[in-house]
Amino acid sequence: MMNFDVTPVEVVTREFVAVILAGFGNELLPLTGEHGDVPCPKALLPISNKPMLDYPLSWVEQSGIKDVLLICPSSHRPAISHYIHSQSSSASFSSVHIDLQTFDESQELSAGTCSVLRHFANRIKEDFILIPCDFIPPPSLPLSKLLNKFRTDTMSDGSIVTSCWYEHSLDKQTTPDEWGSPAKPTPIVWDHLSGTLLYVDSPHEAVKNSDELELRMTLLSRYPQAKLSSRLLDSHVYVCKRAMLDLLAQKTRFDSLREDFFPWLCKLQYQSTKQEKYATTIRIGIIIHRADDGFAIRVNNLPAYLEANRHIITENEIHQFVADTSIGDFTRVEEKSTIKKSTIGKHCVIGKMVKIVGCVLLDHCVISDGAKLDGCILGNSTTVGSKAELTRCVTQAGYEVKDNESVRHEKLDISDWAAQPEDSEGDIEDSTGEEGSDEDED
Repeated sequence: MMNFDVTPVEVVTREFVAVILAGFGNELLPLTGEHGDVPCPKALLPISNKPMLDYPLSWVEQSGIKDVLLICPSSHRPAISHYIHSQSSSASFSSVHIDLQTFDESQELSAGTCSVLRHFANRIKEDFILIPCDFIPPPSLPLSKLLNKFRTDTMSDGSIVTSCWYEHSLDKQTTPDEWGSPAKPTPIVWDHLSGTLLYVDSPHEAVKNSDELELRMTLLSRYPQAKLSSRLLDSHVYVCKRAMLDLLAQKTRFDSLREDFFPWLCKLQYQSTKQEKYATTIRIGIIIHRADDGFAIRVNNLPAYLEANRHIITENEIHQFVADTSIGDFTRVEEKSTIKKSTIGKHCVIGKMVKIVGCVLLDHCVISDGAKLDGCILGNSTTVGSKAELTRCVTQAGYEVKDNESVRHEKLDISDWAAQPEDSEGDIEDSTGEEGSDEDED
């Protein structure tokens, strides 16, 4: 006799949800400035001809996590939604469910991570991994390594967060001061035996004691083999217990996780008065990725964006006749042009006798005959006139460089270009002189 009893369906609970933050990217201006009325989301800026967002999404998918809460500014939602539902993206991340949510903020006044997490706390029901859209992990640092560290720590001693810090060796070639400074390491103290983060230098402490660190004796007595480093950078990747959001809800004055919340959280580990006040004992785990183990970077400023594109050129994208260069689909390169150590986007047109060295060109750029580009980043649909020369410049999407124009070490945005006087037949030389003056002052 056949048994038709229905086997009960087991309910599979989610262990983690990945929370990916995609902000405005103010440190990447003018690349992230609007192209007309169309925003240029930081999360979709290409790195070696792949949208920045692809890198953390791939990292998450490889770890086996199925659910992603992706948070972006309201103005970026149409572009990001179009991308994640496009054929190329949906095919790449078919096993991941992406919940796209928006946060109302302006490019001039962006909210801190603490405020964003408090706002979306009701959507986060389980432990979560907080990931910035701009972190590019190496193959030697799988997300599963952080998850396993977190699992072990939470089971053994009640760890509430596992953080990830990385060592980064700067390229010898520097970018001009006009581009802004690369990210500076943050002094931290940790116990390597237990993998515990003990101290994170905050801006308040740095102002109060710019030349030294103040460490409590209770910390040093409890962790006598603690180590200090001023060479590590915060990846802003944190594996968190859901209970961390309850602590955040109590500390409403905190805006930044790294600058406000985590320095305070570190003190909870060894200050008994704070432990009694909050009726909890916690620990912050730490994983440190060394530079020798693979290239890792946060692409949150212009020097980092250029460096990331130089390092991350996959083998299948390197053009057959151009050394160390990635050239996007449907891009045309005319005869007698030279391209070295560069990333060229899709649908670009490179004219005759053009020289491009160490540059990043986004999609739809047009470089006219005889132009020379050295160490530049050109936004979408930038046009460079014939025999123009750009050295270490960054352009906003849609910018136009005139024929024979020469510019060095500048951020070129549409407002400056649009404000330049138009050439007239009777006063060409004067208007050309005014343009040069405007660019020198920018």
